[in-house]
Amino acid sequence: MGKIYGEDVPVKPAFPMAVSKKKVKDSGDKGLLLYIHVPFCQSRCHYCNFHSQAFNQVTFFWYLKLLLQEIELWGKRLKKPLLRTIYFGGGTPSLIPLQQLDQIMKALDKAFTFGSAMEVTLEANPDSAQDVSYFRALLSIGINRLSLGLQSLDDTELHVMGRPHSAAMAMQSFESARRAGFGNIGLDVIWGLPGQKFKNYIKQLEAIAGMRPEHISAYNLTVEPDTVMEKICAEGGNFKLPVEQEQARMFVYGAEFLESVGYMHYEVSNFARMGFMSAHNSGYWTGTDYLGLGPSAVSTIGRRRFTTPRYMDEYDAYVRGGLVGEDFELLTDDDLLKEMVMLSLRTSKGLDLKDFRKRTGFDLVRRQQQLITALRREDLVRINQGRLRLTKNGMLVSNVIIKRLAFDSD
Repeated sequence: MGKIYGEDVPVKPAFPMAVSKKKVKDSGDKGLLLYIHVPFCQSRCHYCNFHSQAFNQVTFFWYLKLLLQEIELWGKRLKKPLLRTIYFGGGTPSLIPLQQLDQIMKALDKAFTFGSAMEVTLEANPDSAQDVSYFRALLSIGINRLSLGLQSLDDTELHVMGRPHSAAMAMQSFESARRAGFGNIGLDVIWGLPGQKFKNYIKQLEAIAGMRPEHISAYNLTVEPDTVMEKICAEGGNFKLPVEQEQARMFVYGAEFLESVGYMHYEVSNFARMGFMSAHNSGYWTGTDYLGLGPSAVSTIGRRRFTTPRYMDEYDAYVRGGLVGEDFELLTDDDLLKEMVMLSLRTSKGLDLKDFRKRTGFDLVRRQQQLITALRREDLVRINQGRLRLTKNGMLVSNVIIKRLAFDSD
């Protein structure tokens, strides 16, 4: 792997560069976050409840036509705003044909202002992203960060998850991206799977870290209602979920291992080598405005939060009507402050108590003194340098702690 990473491979553009040479200089921490939802997959994974459908040419080109119109409309409505990041998520964005992906990037470049430090991420599944030439084309189009959905390096676990690739295909996809010249690759892995053992998970983490990706996202399996995974877990047998203690060991020891080999634990589920934290996701956690394009995408601009229609016929009417309607949620001061608590505590930086007091007019530690004292006694939170942070053990039950702190402080 190391030889591939260090290999000096020339990158020959497959298409003209979509990114304009005229870029606005910025510090990298300004601008709008742009998310593009690609609602197509080869097949639905057993744990997934995101909006997606089977890929077919007719529906895809209907989607593409509407997306290009939506890009143009928002560019005009927001007066060609500066972009901090672009993130193609899904679904499976790597199913977009390269020529059409290039077309989308050109449309974005025309409608928005690209920052010089802009991060452009594309989510890819190993089954649809294998060839070195494909990854070279992505680079030439303007994609500079890859989020590769490995999920596991165990074929049995991949089968349980309903993933359409094998462990060998995942390794090949990563190697091809490296050979093509990608220097910023994130790998996703899921832990707490039915039938998974602690030792096997740690062994996989060791193998993944040995590949030396710039970023690793390690997500705890969430069994969503009305999914195949819910049925698998209900049936039990050899595919029971690991007990709570076993899952706790996976999280704590997994995080400690990744930190020991150079990955900073900067958010509950995210680890990065120095300088490679996801700018897009970090923007969400710090409350940066974001615009979501494509069916079911969510946006928050200022105090307005709204969701693009989920189904294609509704999405068609929405776009053709010039983004009709004013169907949005107006966020109150209380909403924004609760989100500040929830999002800040998911990160390693934690909640700035002085800033929170300045915004709210009250001292969170004093108001929640009994709860915070109990949490500190159980080593679930710490207060350091004016910030309230979750410990590793606290991150295990972060949802419960955050809910108590954010919603019981009224």
